[in-house]
This record gives sequence, structure tokens and C-alpha cells, in this order.
Amino acid sequence: MPKISISNQAGKVVSFKLNNEKPQTVLALLQAEDIRWMHACGGKGRCTTCRFNIVEGAENLKPQTAEEQKFIEAGKIKPTQRMACQAVPVGSVTVEVPEKCKLPGVNYSY
Repeated sequence: MPKISISNQAGKVVSFKLNNEKPQTVLALLQAEDIRWMHACGGKGRCTTCRFNIVEGAENLKPQTAEEQKFIEAGKIKPTQRMACQAVPVGSVTVEVPEKCKLPGVNYSY
């Protein structure tokens, strides 16, 4: 079963089933497991607060969306980052929450 590992949240891991008929974003999968994750626009691809750094498994994410490409071109996110509300995993991936996207009250450690 594929999984999303969050390297700087004490190694939290979310396992998920692939659903080709109704693929889910990283944000939706994290929320389904009650993992707190910043998303100021409500997960609509209008901001970049849900972004994450890709540690491993970039090839296991569907291609960048138009929204992500727009923010990369504008310098709002790095090419090595994705937006959790846009990125759809198709296999295991390890991510890291950037410093500017950390929520208060969440334990960020390795």
C-alpha cells in the first residue's frame, strides 16, 4: 500500500489506497487522517500555504497542475515543492513542511 511520510512531523505516515476513478490530493489524504496542515485558501489552489518540500518520490506524484506551474513561474514556490491541495500521489512519497508553512501547536521534529 502506498504511503505519504512526513519527515519533519516525527515521521508521521499515512497509508492510502489508489483510486483511479476518484484520485485524492495529498491534502485530502492528510485531512482524512486528522493531520493538521496549513491551507489558508481552503485547499482551492489560490495560495501556497499548503506547499511541501519533496524529500523522496517526486516521480510518484501526478504532473504539476496549471495552478502549481503559475506559482512556480511567479517564484512563489520552488520547482522542488508541490501544493498539497493540487498534488495527487500515485505511489509512496516523503514530504517535509517548509518553515513558513508550519502551524503553531504542531510538533515538528525529525
